[in-house]
Amino acid sequence: MAPRKFSILRVRRSIDPIHRAKAIVGGRAIPCAIGRSGMRPAALKREGDGTTPIGRFRVLTAWFRGDRWPNRSFSWATRRIGPTDGWCEDSSNRRYNHPVKVAPGANHDRLWRQDRLYDLILEIDHNARPRILGRGSAVFIHLCRLGMTPTAGCVAFEPNELRKLLPRLGRGSVIDIK
Repeated sequence: MAPRKFSILRVRRSIDPIHRAKAIVGGRAIPCAIGRSGMRPAALKREGDGTTPIGRFRVLTAWFRGDRWPNRSFSWATRRIGPTDGWCEDSSNRRYNHPVKVAPGANHDRLWRQDRLYDLILEIDHNARPRILGRGSAVFIHLCRLGMTPTAGCVAFEPNELRKLLPRLGRGSVIDIK
C-alpha cells in the first residue's frame, strides 16, 4: 500500500537560532535548516540576502543525482542532475531563476556539487510567475549540512528525513513557510 500523500508541508521558524525551523507534517515536527538571516516575506526577499521566503509555494520538480541518489520511483516530474546543470542567480540575465547549463566561470549556482547538498532538490515555485529580477532565485528544498547549519535561503533536511518525506510529497504539494 502506497503511503498517504501530504498536500501541505508547513515550515515554522524557531525562535533561536534564527536559521532553524520545524516542518510540521502528519502530526510530526521535523527539524530543518533555513536561511542564515531567518525568514522574510517573499515580496521583500532580495537576491543574496540569506533569507528564506515566507509564503505558500508549490513543489514543481524533483532533481536528483543518479550517481548518489539511487533511481527511485518518483510518482511525479523529475530531472536528473548532470555535471553541467546549474541555476541562474544573475538578476541581469534573461534566464534568471531558471535552470541553465553552466560554463566555467559562470555566475550560476551549480547543481552538481561535491558537498552532497543538492543530491536531491525539490524545486518550488518561489519567484516563478511572475519572475521578478532580484527577488531571489534557487530557493529549494534540499539536504542539510552536518550540524544543520544555515542555508542561503532554502529549506534543508537531514537525508533520512527527506527520504521519508519524498514519497509523501508530489508535484503540486504545498510548502507553507512562515
